[in-house]
Amino acid sequence: MRRGQRPSVAPSNRPRIWGRHPVTAALANPERTIRRVWGTREALAAFGGFPAHIPVTFAEVTDLGRLVPNDAPHQGIVIEVDPLPDMWLGDLLEKDADASRPLVILDQVTDPHNVGAILRSCAAFDAIGLITQDRHAPPESGTIARAASGALEIVPWVRVVNLARALDEIAEAGFWRVGLTGAVELKLADAISGTARIALVLGAEGEGMRQNTEAHCDQLAKLPISPKVESLNVSNAAAIALYAVATR
Repeated sequence: MRRGQRPSVAPSNRPRIWGRHPVTAALANPERTIRRVWGTREALAAFGGFPAHIPVTFAEVTDLGRLVPNDAPHQGIVIEVDPLPDMWLGDLLEKDADASRPLVILDQVTDPHNVGAILRSCAAFDAIGLITQDRHAPPESGTIARAASGALEIVPWVRVVNLARALDEIAEAGFWRVGLTGAVELKLADAISGTARIALVLGAEGEGMRQNTEAHCDQLAKLPISPKVESLNVSNAAAIALYAVATR
């Protein structure tokens, strides 16, 4: 273990993950490759050691702040990792035949905090996985990992080139595709009543789903929110929708 060195902040294409929960989850994920570790003595002692092949550097709190964006709350531990291996949509759809588990599809949701929070809700309500586009969606990052609080390591995340084609493939796998929008009268509870496999489709805040995405949904439905509020944050809407599917 190297001691007393100022952490390097040279540019790197690898994501950095920080915070105790995200780092603990990354260590427990056999699919995750960890390249470097920086931490305070107290934080590193709490983890009880790392594999010998991983370079570990003691660092002061102020130095760790240079490794994360805007001095994010790193809790004394930062790791550099390889991105998780890509997953194919077909593999995800074949992975689990449990009809009670939903899919979540995001149409151009670009805020990493929202994507991370949605991953956390996916884990909480046992979703099969999350599907986004490869463009118009944030890359894997420490910000997402932090917002997901460990869920980035356990919820499969599939990136697709063409969302419309992906929705067709999802329908062929037996999912009922329900798009969330406030522009209809049908409530979500009615749209999912008696339906086996559910795929929830959510669009970006403000613009919502694109027209072509709506056209590839089987039904459009809304959450029964008060007219005093125009809409919910997309991560809040996803959590409520997942709860509705889990308790139907």
